[in-house]
Amino acid sequence: MTASTVDETLSGLLASLRTAFAAESNPAAARRRDRLAALEQLVRENREALVQAVSDDFGHRSPTETRFAELFPTLEEIRYAQAHLKRWMKVRRRPVSRWFMPASNRVIPQPLGVVGVVVPWNFPLFLAFGPIVGALAAGNRVMVKMSEFTPRTGALLQRLFEHYLGNDWVVVVNGGVEVAEAFTRLPFDHLLFTGSTAVGRHVMRAAAANLTPVTLELGGKSPAIVTRCADLDKAAGALIQGKMLNAGQVCVAPDYILVPHELRAPLLAALEREFARQYPQRNDNPDYTSIINDRQHQRLLGWLDEASRAGANVRRLDPAGEPDAGRKMALHLLVDCPESTQIMQEELFGPLLPLVGYDSLDEALAYVNQRPRPLALYVFARERHAIDRVLAETISGGVAVNDAVVHVAQDGLPFGGVGPSGMGHYHGHEGFLTFSKLKPVFVQSRFGTTWLTRAPYGRVSRLLLRLMIGG
Repeated sequence: MTASTVDETLSGLLASLRTAFAAESNPAAARRRDRLAALEQLVRENREALVQAVSDDFGHRSPTETRFAELFPTLEEIRYAQAHLKRWMKVRRRPVSRWFMPASNRVIPQPLGVVGVVVPWNFPLFLAFGPIVGALAAGNRVMVKMSEFTPRTGALLQRLFEHYLGNDWVVVVNGGVEVAEAFTRLPFDHLLFTGSTAVGRHVMRAAAANLTPVTLELGGKSPAIVTRCADLDKAAGALIQGKMLNAGQVCVAPDYILVPHELRAPLLAALEREFARQYPQRNDNPDYTSIINDRQHQRLLGWLDEASRAGANVRRLDPAGEPDAGRKMALHLLVDCPESTQIMQEELFGPLLPLVGYDSLDEALAYVNQRPRPLALYVFARERHAIDRVLAETISGGVAVNDAVVHVAQDGLPFGGVGPSGMGHYHGHEGFLTFSKLKPVFVQSRFGTTWLTRAPYGRVSRLLLRLMIGG
């Protein structure tokens, strides 16, 4: 398919969705709930097919992880939106300045139109369904670009959305980089992109040509701060779970651990024990997920080799002593990894986890604050003052205290980055707001007095100004 053909095809799909939106530009709550119910039916009736498609794309993805991390939060988000939709859609009264009384103000939430969603490969279900829920709840139509690295999942979703919602609510597009680039150039009413910071810059640049507002969910190096008052065993359990979910291919996975120097050895031991408990074997373990493809696998191996040659102390966690098979990569803990290495500079997106020692909490906070603001931050502490210091003195997209990753599944919390880790929020009410125009409306009363401020300006105007601004 030529570039011009791609542009023509995508533009045609967008035009079709715009036509459908124009015919029903502000769906009633019942209509929106019906669309959300169809989405829920799609997920429930095709659970096993969706799980299998994702696993096939990965070469093996833990079925339980897909159910826990993709299907469950999707269904929860649908239920949450259905339960709160009537309240979200309400027209809100706003106060009026005393100088304009007895007029009235209100804010009316309205759909934007057609929302574009670019989905990454690491969680192709939840990161497609999550934005779709918010966009449908807000009354929009949605056009989705799936990752070329998950072709089976993309093809399945394309068929399922056409079957359950037709072609006038959600349209799924598949294809390579040329399709993705053309997709981001379309004049959407809002564009949500989830992916790397580097690609996010290109997406924002493409959207800027149409003044398309964007929500960018990026990544970066999410730190975990283990304090002196932490429960090391509980911290290790949460860190292993958070790091090994999807084999570490998670934008909010712990990317490095800051730990007091004297607790480094005890924490390493706790991490090794916990890893052996959660993953006693690897190759024949259905709970152990593969790296998505050979390219990503070779990248991780290359970074690991670089760190080892640079002098890092590498601990390979492999309780059963198994040889490498396929792309099921062992977890590697790294101590004294030089700052110049790729592992310490780039988002890891895999089962590599460096530990960085510190002497004081001041030093740990400075280490975090000297680096780009992360998408997530984790703090492990039993004392309130330590937790409060970390919360007050760092800036990140989100935080989990004494746990890892699970804050993303809270429908009552917004999800989004800050600075290099992203911009904008969605999930729950924030998703509804992101995909809505909050239209401000001022209604003048028949007893309004703004006519007193009109030209020609004279004695009355001067009197009013003395009352309004003094002098």
